[in-house]
Amino acid sequence: MKYNKESLLLYAVTDRAWIGKQTLIEQVKDSLDGGATFIQLREKELDDGTFLDEARKMKSLCKEYNVPFVINDNIDIAIECDADGVHVGQSDMDALNVKKRLGKDKIIGVSAQTVEQAIIAQNSGADYLGVGAVFSTLTKLDADTVSFETLKQICDAVSIPVIAIGGIYDYNILKLSKSGIVGIAVVSAIFAQDNIKQSTANLLELATKMVKAE
Repeated sequence: MKYNKESLLLYAVTDRAWIGKQTLIEQVKDSLDGGATFIQLREKELDDGTFLDEARKMKSLCKEYNVPFVINDNIDIAIECDADGVHVGQSDMDALNVKKRLGKDKIIGVSAQTVEQAIIAQNSGADYLGVGAVFSTLTKLDADTVSFETLKQICDAVSIPVIAIGGIYDYNILKLSKSGIVGIAVVSAIFAQDNIKQSTANLLELATKMVKAE
């Protein structure tokens, strides 16, 4: 598994709200075929046994594509399935303790909404930051929005990579140009679409354009 800031260009976060004709694994495979560069498995309702079985299958799939695979919040599952890392929020365990449990070779992502949170996360050992919601989002109704100015200030304040998340779609992604982020994290912009592979490919092209904008 190769991990660097380029791996964060198009970060896909799963959501089983849109499974139906396909399983979640099939949807993730389509996103990888479309060019997703990073996968986060996010489950809030599954029992541990089912979650672990799914995580192991997804880890194996991501390994085939040489794409980093992390678990949202659940450190025990991340350890059990030997995920490449974990992503935690502000209300979860801090990055320093996560690092101690997972090991120094694992990827630790932390959600942040302010410059202060970003600096604390970096100093605690976070490898990257997920900042948002940069636009209003139906995926997380309780998420406060982060202004473009704050996003840029966070990018300027830390040396670790920053990605934006929250309400990002093909029609607004370019508004994030020149913010300093290295990529975007999306949920419904990939997994709620009829053609996941094509939607992912389109987003990858736009994300590349956005990051390269001067």
